Amino acid sequence: MNASEFRRRGKEMVDYVANYMEGIEGRQVYPDVEPGYLRPLLPDTAPQEPETFEDIVNDIERIIMPGVTHWHSPYFFAYFPTASSYPAMLADMLCGAIGCIGFSWAASPACTELETVMMDWLGQMLGLPEVFLAGKAGEGGGVIQGSASEATLMALLAARTKAIQRLQAASPALTQAAILEKLVAYASDQAHSSVERAGLIGGVKLKAIPSDGSFAMRASALQEALERDKAAGLIPFFVVATLGTTSCCSFDNLLEVGPVCNKEEVWLHIDAAYAGSAFICPEFRHLLNGVEFADSFNFNPHKWLLVNFDCSAMWVKKRTDLTGAFKLDPVYLKHGHQDSGLITDYRHWQIPLGRRFRSLKMWFVFRMYGVKGLQAYIRKHVQLSHEFESLVRQDPRFEICAEVTLGLVCFRLKGSNKLNEALLKRINSAKKIHLVPCHLRDKFVLRFAICSRTVESAHVRFAWDHICELASSLLAAGREQGESAAEIKS
Repeated sequence: MNASEFRRRGKEMVDYVANYMEGIEGRQVYPDVEPGYLRPLLPDTAPQEPETFEDIVNDIERIIMPGVTHWHSPYFFAYFPTASSYPAMLADMLCGAIGCIGFSWAASPACTELETVMMDWLGQMLGLPEVFLAGKAGEGGGVIQGSASEATLMALLAARTKAIQRLQAASPALTQAAILEKLVAYASDQAHSSVERAGLIGGVKLKAIPSDGSFAMRASALQEALERDKAAGLIPFFVVATLGTTSCCSFDNLLEVGPVCNKEEVWLHIDAAYAGSAFICPEFRHLLNGVEFADSFNFNPHKWLLVNFDCSAMWVKKRTDLTGAFKLDPVYLKHGHQDSGLITDYRHWQIPLGRRFRSLKMWFVFRMYGVKGLQAYIRKHVQLSHEFESLVRQDPRFEICAEVTLGLVCFRLKGSNKLNEALLKRINSAKKIHLVPCHLRDKFVLRFAICSRTVESAHVRFAWDHICELASSLLAAGREQGESAAEIKS
């Protein structure tokens, strides 16, 4: 494909994408296919001769789209949002065209410097303390990771290195192996599974702190666990506080937990993967109070801030704590400006060496929406979640299972877990909307997350009417079965 054909085909693809986004409401939100559907539709081997672009485009609808779950459909209410916007898509095109591998400043100065500035912009939008920003001479700074899972792992590994160095400085005879077997990390019992996975990869024990009646981690429970483990000869070194848990969007108590971590010299990492975007709105910023106690903080603009995946924003108070754990400088990666103190080599901040020019997406989105446009987007989603909550509360057959703070509503039919499992099965089998569940204590709960950029009140009300209809038929079937059983018994 030459430049002339690329111009023509590129315009066709933009039209295809625009038509897809405009028509996504008419597509079934969840696919009908069974596992293994795709292989029979493809040849067993790659083609020996070139094929035409028309053939490939035709196969998108024939092969790919039947197996797509349409995350950007206004009838998608599962998981959490995954951000999508036209400015971010255009920036991704430019990122692909430039194609730099930005592991160092020298590999592409703009790639590095724009990321540093965008992370400062975003940090200021959130009202992060100045210590987390790079500025012109700050000790902190931000980095774009691929996901919140990566950010948690990076923080844990940095905390592990810092703890080992501190303990060996105090007791030089201590071996790394002896320290590792005693290190303990902590998180709420509501924390995401990626936190547990970070512990597994990092080779350290991870313990769950029981959450309170609001599904939040409190200082008393954390302190009790720390004292118990220290008495047993273990070494607490890392705590993850979650702001906006996956199950029910609960918030650990930072103002309580933070001082405990600082007093005990334990690294505090904040995971606000979903909820963090809301902190750009002044009315939600109080949910981040206590961030000043943290060593690292992370959230995902690629969830709720209109920046397409992948873009996970991570800040550290002291960047040398992070880079010191992973810094290697082979001669083929060195350059003449790395010791100037004016630039960042992001290869030292992450697991992979290479990285894409992801800050372009932030730059495009922040400029084309503005802070006020992004705030309006967040507020609309929150308003829609409260609208759904109100509809649930008006139906005495249902109950709300957790406080609705942002864009997630946890609800269920009053009754058994089996009843709610049956309702969810009917909802997702109908494929008119898509939901996923969670467990809150011993209850099976349905999650209704406001996700799509194009979702409106009409979609929320359609979803609720659909849920009510399925619930009515399920309850009626249950009554009939109960009557039949009673007749047989009599």
